[in-house]
Amino acid sequence: MKPKENNTIAQNRRALHDYFIEERFEAGIALEGWEVKSLRAGKVQLDQSYVLLKNGETWLFGAQITPLNTVSTHKIADPQRSRKLLLHRREIGRMAGNIQRKGYTLVPLSLYWKNRHIKLQIGLAKGKKDHDKRQSEKERDWKREKQQILKKS
Repeated sequence: MKPKENNTIAQNRRALHDYFIEERFEAGIALEGWEVKSLRAGKVQLDQSYVLLKNGETWLFGAQITPLNTVSTHKIADPQRSRKLLLHRREIGRMAGNIQRKGYTLVPLSLYWKNRHIKLQIGLAKGKKDHDKRQSEKERDWKREKQQILKKS
């Protein structure tokens, strides 16, 4: 059996540190040609990005896709332009309800290849307080310590 390839382009590790992720969604993303080429080269940052709902549509803001020097000579490339996310109407409605009623936020988690398409994983998240972050860190350290102890025995 062939080992599964790593299809991840970029991850937002900061989001897992700052938020409790309640639910995850997979969204398509509308990109231009130069952006796809830059993603193939791994020139993307998701750490400062966020997702907003505007007029019944979802948009990705703040994602930095650095254009390659060899591409887009005829077009001026905007590395931080807003990009439309492609989701089903039902999913957008469910997200909007949770955001308005329960105080959740939408956070981009990872960008990856699925077949020939680029997908963005979005998390429906609630912010962590400082004591929650410390508690998460303690739990992670304890799990790591436990694994080391089990390896030795």
